Amino acid sequence: MKISQRAQAIAPFLAMEFGKRAAELEAAGHRVIRLNLGEPDFGAPPAVRSELQRIAADTPMPYTGALGLPALREAIAGFYQQAHGLSLNPERVVVTAGASAALLLLTAALVDPGDEVLVGDPSYPCNRQFLSGFGANVRLVPTDARSRFQLDLAAVQCHWSARTRGLMIATPSNPTGTSVPPDELAAICHWARAQGAWRIIDEIYLNLSDADATGRPAPTILAADPGACVINSFSKYFGMTGWRLGWAVVPDELVPAMERLAQNYYICAATPAQMAALACFTPESLAECEARKQEFGARRALVLQGLADVGLQVPVPPDGAFYVYIDVRSTGLDAMAFCERALQEAHVALTPGYDFGVCGGAHHVRLSYAASRADLQEGIARLAGFLKTLA
Repeated sequence: MKISQRAQAIAPFLAMEFGKRAAELEAAGHRVIRLNLGEPDFGAPPAVRSELQRIAADTPMPYTGALGLPALREAIAGFYQQAHGLSLNPERVVVTAGASAALLLLTAALVDPGDEVLVGDPSYPCNRQFLSGFGANVRLVPTDARSRFQLDLAAVQCHWSARTRGLMIATPSNPTGTSVPPDELAAICHWARAQGAWRIIDEIYLNLSDADATGRPAPTILAADPGACVINSFSKYFGMTGWRLGWAVVPDELVPAMERLAQNYYICAATPAQMAALACFTPESLAECEARKQEFGARRALVLQGLADVGLQVPVPPDGAFYVYIDVRSTGLDAMAFCERALQEAHVALTPGYDFGVCGGAHHVRLSYAASRADLQEGIARLAGFLKTLA
């Protein structure tokens, strides 16, 4: 059987690979502290789980429309009004089978072979793989701690070319947990729009972001750039990773293309997940999610202090997503060796920076603090012991 060049060229997703190795160690009887995946330990809000149980007994589960349940599209639009004060036409909301499917549809709708797309380095690897899979020339733009490991306007302008057709930015970011300042993001999008380029903004972690100095929540880019294409998900803020449910907000003229693509690629998002997800937007569920957000803040403080105590540097503290990006150069190991030895010797699963880019991937390791406080404390204690063996 001949395997396609596309499939042969795609690199493994190392976060999942280390998860697989962790499972092998667990099967051999070891307790592994899993800090490699961005999977909140809370699960779906209780009201959502209860709703799924209620509808599972005797509710028909036919296909929905390719764009999603009208009631869920309306609820998502209402969430933008409540969380961001933004009036949004529900017709612009496309419910998808996870944020990955939103990326799939948007990439298919916007990218032609040979198009150049700017993406920051480091960044979530699957975003690049979607773009490359549809023939885009992904131009990784190096970033560092000075720009919070994020694109800024100067970097975008410096790396723009006559072939550039769009850009993709995740804010807050996976793997660094850092955000693009709202004014800077607006300036980037306005400049790209003036060049006739599309903008995909990944806001999966937006509702976990810190408020600003005045207490205002982090804004969606749609407030400054209504023509941007925004991706979001039920996985992180709502804790529904395995439910595979997400959404995109797109300009009116893009909706018919998104609908045709969804019809052909996967018919619709899972009906039971969509029906149960309506319970995400009740006052009870939103209060639960806000309490969880506060807990993530406490976990962040615990992790940052713990890493500092054991001598591991976090160049830029996160302000949104539940990740820290650790510089491991002081250990004398590169990222892959550090993660392999931490897993084998300390039974702590982390993700090497090689997953996220080429600029500083050899020197950085991602830790997810989506795990419980007890696991985080134990994981850092184990890392402290591991570091002593290196000394």
